[in-house]
Order: sequence, then C-alpha cells, then structure tokens
Amino acid sequence: MSTVSISLVRDITVQVRPPRALFLRWPFGHPVGEPFAIAQQQRILRDMLRALETIYEPGSLVDLGYRWRREHYETSEGSADRP
Repeated sequence: MSTVSISLVRDITVQVRPPRALFLRWPFGHPVGEPFAIAQQQRILRDMLRALETIYEPGSLVDLGYRWRREHYETSEGSADRP
C-alpha cells in the first residue's frame, strides 16, 4: 500500500524519512487546510494523489509552497473560495 505523509514540521520529517511526504508551512491542526475551505482541501488532496503517481525516490519531501490564507483555490465545480 502506497502512502503520502503531510508534514507541518520539516526537521522531523527529514529525520524520519517517510516514503513520500508533502510539506506545508501551515499551523498545527490544519494539515489539509482551513475548516470549511472546500476548494483548498480538495487542492491538497489532489496534490497528495499526484504525489503517489510522481514520487519514486524513497524519503522524498516535496514543499507544496502554499501560503496560509493567501492563496486562491478553485473547486471542481468552478466556484472559488479564498482561505
């Protein structure tokens, strides 16, 4: 079974070396986004699924680069939310 970790603390993730990890510089307790920010959460979940397809090197850590409360996200239905 393939897995992807979401990391909010880069140093610990580097030491642990999970098979695949995505790093977000976001507050604790919000690994996939703000409450009720559906488009934001869907975007992170899509990034996680894409990581399963594209990360082959064990121990890889990918910085997603999103900024907390500053990005604009589109839902699959085309509407947007602003975190």
